[in-house]
This record gives sequence, structure tokens and C-alpha cells, in this order.
Amino acid sequence: MKKTFNYFLIGILAFFPVYVIGQIIIFVNDRFSDLIRFVYGYYDNYLITALIFAGSFCVFTYVGYRLSKVGKSWIISSIDSVIDRIPLLNTVYRVTKKVVNMFSGHEEKEAREVVYIEYPKEGLWVPAYVTNKEKDMYILFVPTSPNPTSGFTVIVHESKVVKSKMNVEQATSFIISVGVDFEKSDEATELLK
Repeated sequence: MKKTFNYFLIGILAFFPVYVIGQIIIFVNDRFSDLIRFVYGYYDNYLITALIFAGSFCVFTYVGYRLSKVGKSWIISSIDSVIDRIPLLNTVYRVTKKVVNMFSGHEEKEAREVVYIEYPKEGLWVPAYVTNKEKDMYILFVPTSPNPTSGFTVIVHESKVVKSKMNVEQATSFIISVGVDFEKSDEATELLK
């Protein structure tokens, strides 16, 4: 009976990742359905709704293409110039844009670097994202598991930083998985030396 129960629990744990992915798909589907109902509620015509979504798709694709190839788009530049004139909102917009650019790869290479720092005490190492660098000081974002969007920002001297071979995606996967997905395990032994 005990073995059967253990197999049952192992089976449940095996399906847990499938469940999480299913919940994400259901959430995205619900949001997309809400958006279609919202647009359709205004025009009450499937053809107009489809044209609005097709037009939106074309605009987003065009902007993405221009940002990838040229580095800027006149649509985004126009929006930037309007928002720059609005107090308080321009600060939030500017900071949000910098954070998105950092994680999407549109910023300089050093801002997409992953490093280790000793925290909360000596001998304990945590990964951190380099968000900025000023002379010999690093400005780091230290994410917390399992949610890499929460954490704190610290400023440390470069002598207190150990560079990692992980990229941002690998570090994020490591944090979300609470250490289960650690592709650079050789780094752990290097830190303990």
C-alpha cells in the first residue's frame, strides 16, 4: 500500500509541470478572449474585429523589424516625444523602457551580464544581473527565487563580484527553478575555492 501511494505521489509530481503550463495557456487564452470581446463589443462586427487585429499585428511586426534592423522606429520615436512632455509619467516610461531594453538585448552587452556576489553573508553566493556600471562600481539587481522579478538593487565594488558564464536566460531559469536547472555547476566549485 505504501509503495502504491509513493507511485501515486511521483505520478502527481510528474504532471505538475504540465499543470503549470496548462494554467499559463488558460490565462493567456482568457486574456486574449477578453480582448476580442472588448474590441468586438465596440464594433459588433467580426470583420472589423479581424481587421483591427490584423492591422495591430502588422504595426507590431513593422516596429519590431525597424527596431531590429535600424535600431529605431518613427512610431516609437513619436510616442517617446509625446510622453517626454508629461511630468512624472515620463520618468516611469523612461525607466520601464530601460528595463525592457536590458532584458530584451537592445542595451549594451555589459548590462546583460550575470555575476555572483556574496549575500547575505560571506561564503554564500547569489547570482545577480548587472544593470549598470559606473567606473569600478557595479549596480546589480539581485533577484529572489522563485520570482525573478522581485528582489533588490545593490551597488558593489568590482572586487566583490565574480563573473558568471551564465547568460540572463540561464540565470533566470536557475532562479525560477530554485536551483534545479543549473547548467554551470562547475561555477559552484569555483566559488567555493
